[in-house]
Amino acid sequence: MLRLEAVDAGYGPVRVLRSVSFDVAAGEVHCLLGRNGAGKTTALRAIMGLLPLASGRIRFGGAEIGRLPPHRVPRLGIGYVPQGRRLFAELTVAQNLEIGRMARGAPARAVAAALDLFPRLADRLGQRAGTLSGGEQQMLAMARALCLEPRLLLLDEPTEGLQPSMIRAIRDAVAELKARGVGVLLVEQRIDAVLALADRATFLENGRCLGTLTAAELQAAPDLLRQRLGV
Repeated sequence: MLRLEAVDAGYGPVRVLRSVSFDVAAGEVHCLLGRNGAGKTTALRAIMGLLPLASGRIRFGGAEIGRLPPHRVPRLGIGYVPQGRRLFAELTVAQNLEIGRMARGAPARAVAAALDLFPRLADRLGQRAGTLSGGEQQMLAMARALCLEPRLLLLDEPTEGLQPSMIRAIRDAVAELKARGVGVLLVEQRIDAVLALADRATFLENGRCLGTLTAAELQAAPDLLRQRLGV
């Protein structure tokens, strides 16, 4: 579904990603792992067209998307939940969801489907997004991205700072998306979340790929996870 081929990208003259290659299949949860500063968020931003590629290619569904303007990438069916959520704080829950739907021109049923995954939000449609709890804001950020009816969802640290009940709700939503055939590219620091969700994981260090492991290999090598994610 998604393939990065020898991607170099960064910020102005600062190169962050160096010949990064990996792929995400339909219905797969693929984790992108590494210490802070490894290039994980930069990779997501490059996929979304928010950073220019210095070299390499990004393909989605066989079409090259690495040089599309950012507003065209969601229209292809790629949803993005950035770290920090980036909600429209002064708008209501319903208005945030509608903005997500309009980004791709998805049908009205997309909002109902997103609320099915996060029923807690259905009781807060008229509430301003900025007044929600942290966990509810993360749910809204995910629901807004799902209003695109995405084929692929990019999640950047979705469980950061959340209480256990909210973390379970996010995990359950990711598992449901996987069951529906949605590919998920997940940046996550929590080792327990990685082991519970991942089909495969690619490790980044200093902007370079160290390799990709399957779920079975991850389960058999928890010490490797701690070694590569530890401070």
